[in-house]
Amino acid sequence: MIEAYLAGLQLSDVPELDAAMHYALAGGKRIRARLCMAAARAGGADPQLALPAAGAIELVQAFSLVHDDLPALDDDSIRRGRPTSHVAYGEAVAILSGDGLLNAAFRLVAGCDLPAPTRLAVVGELSDGIAGMIDGQYLDVAAAAPGDMAGLRDLHRLKTGALISASVACGLHVAGLTGEALAPYRAFAAELGLLFQIVDDLLDEGDDGAASYVSAVGAERARALAGESRTRALELLAAAPGDTVELAGLTELIAGRSG
Repeated sequence: MIEAYLAGLQLSDVPELDAAMHYALAGGKRIRARLCMAAARAGGADPQLALPAAGAIELVQAFSLVHDDLPALDDDSIRRGRPTSHVAYGEAVAILSGDGLLNAAFRLVAGCDLPAPTRLAVVGELSDGIAGMIDGQYLDVAAAAPGDMAGLRDLHRLKTGALISASVACGLHVAGLTGEALAPYRAFAAELGLLFQIVDDLLDEGDDGAASYVSAVGAERARALAGESRTRALELLAAAPGDTVELAGLTELIAGRSG
């Protein structure tokens, strides 16, 4: 469902730039979009109503990857099994593609058929998620490595967890939940973001030089932390109202990722 939706989006009026943006958007497990739609279901809404919000989240995720891969940041040459955007199209087009993807995310939400208060709430969640991602990325590249587990957790709460939390919250807003009704899901999403990052670090095996749970405590302890985080996330989810079966399944998918 989400793949067909994304493929049908016109992201730029310039065909060549539109192609570059779709190149960056292709591939991936769409975990954040699926979290958004599963959260809408948990809140009692038809998940299809969350497609614009889920699509916007994937556009934001693609923007972040294009910019993270640039030589000035991570300088990666392969993403999802093929050349990164700056390798395929050059740095200038890659930068513009990332900018365009970010702008397209907000355009998508602003122009969709959701009620105005819902659109505003989704825009707010996206803005908060992006701000957290950028703050976390800054801490990662410009500051000293976290000196303890609390610092590492705070770093990844921003860099990785912020958009995961936004994904869940956006789906709930589509379902009409506001205020304190979101609280149990926000607690779940915060733990899920931590789980996602620990598993990511285990997959990377601490070899990329970045601050990670593997480099901080070793692979064996990191695996134990992932197991503890999975248990906490599922316990928090069990305390939330609604049909949370799909969110639980995605939690297990995140915990069991192998690539």
